[in-house]
Amino acid sequence: MTLSPAQEPAAGATAEPTAKPAKPAKENTKTLYGGTGSRRVTVRDIAAAKGRGEKWPMLTAYDAMTASVFDESGIPVLLVGDSMGNCHLGYESTVPVTMDEIALLSAAVVRGTKRALIIADLPFGAYQEGPVQALRNATRLVKEAGVGAVKLEGGERSAHQVELLVSSGIPVMAHVGLTPQSVHAYGGYPVQGRGEEAAQQLLRDAKAVQDAGAFAVVLEAVPAELAAEVTRSLHVPTVGIGAGAQCDAQVLVWTDMAGLNAGRVPRFVKQYLALRELLGGAAKAFAEDVVGGAFPAEEHTFH
Repeated sequence: MTLSPAQEPAAGATAEPTAKPAKPAKENTKTLYGGTGSRRVTVRDIAAAKGRGEKWPMLTAYDAMTASVFDESGIPVLLVGDSMGNCHLGYESTVPVTMDEIALLSAAVVRGTKRALIIADLPFGAYQEGPVQALRNATRLVKEAGVGAVKLEGGERSAHQVELLVSSGIPVMAHVGLTPQSVHAYGGYPVQGRGEEAAQQLLRDAKAVQDAGAFAVVLEAVPAELAAEVTRSLHVPTVGIGAGAQCDAQVLVWTDMAGLNAGRVPRFVKQYLALRELLGGAAKAFAEDVVGGAFPAEEHTFH
């Protein structure tokens, strides 16, 4: 093809290179909170965060809608805790929670999320008989509910359960210090690890579950100084709840965090919202509109 004079390049000129298309922005998959990506957070991401010294948040969740809010807010780890017994199912403690209840609510949380790692509690009575019972029930949560990991309470006494689950391909988050499933043995919810002997036992418990393969260890109601020592001693991250600021991560029960629960809250809870008051106000406003005839109005009516 012959170029017209207008199309011919000027003498000594070089053709301009074709502009390269802009590269799409890379997904930020490294940081846990604030990270982006199309895949689920995994236990490998949790381990990498420990290496970077990155702190991260964890919240409980018990239904798809609430879980979706937390997932969209960037919370990287959600726990379907047996705390559902106290704050969702109306029980006085976590002890009555069943495997059926955990499985049902865990599946809902998984369905409501896209990125967060979903961890489900093994409830009281689901693993105390031994490793085989623990494997059977943990397998159910992975297969039926689709969770990415399970959590169980206990240190040295639960190490064999942790070991079998991990060797079978099920990631385990351990839980030491105050273990709420033992409320009847404790006679309440006392701080754990006070005194030299108790502190050494808690340290042994944390190391035992780490050595058994747990990818993280929850420390509940533990003196801050002891929690800091445990955190320094472990190569897996610690998740604090009432354990001071030196843990690698922090977890709260979402109904405590959002101010939905009535009555006294634990000392370690910070309430970020007065949700109970807001919901109550909305319910009263709705009721008054109905009684007064203001709802439904014309814009809410079909013809």
